[in-house]
Amino acid sequence: MSDVIKSVMSKIFLMPQEDISPESSPENIERWDSLKHMQLVLALEDELEITFPDETVPNLVSYKAIVEAVADLSKQLECG
Repeated sequence: MSDVIKSVMSKIFLMPQEDISPESSPENIERWDSLKHMQLVLALEDELEITFPDETVPNLVSYKAIVEAVADLSKQLECG
């Protein structure tokens, strides 16, 4: 899952996957603006075949936060 997330981030932000770390965020990725954020969310939803709840989207502001949100969503889907 984390490889898929890195791959999507790499494509959206035009950067090598190796440069993406848990701390990767709009603060240290120059191309991460509001438009790219929405493109990232939509690309992740398509790639992972999930839908983030609307209240989660604004919190997806780092690689680490995205991994945690996807893991939480996966757990909810397994239980539900």
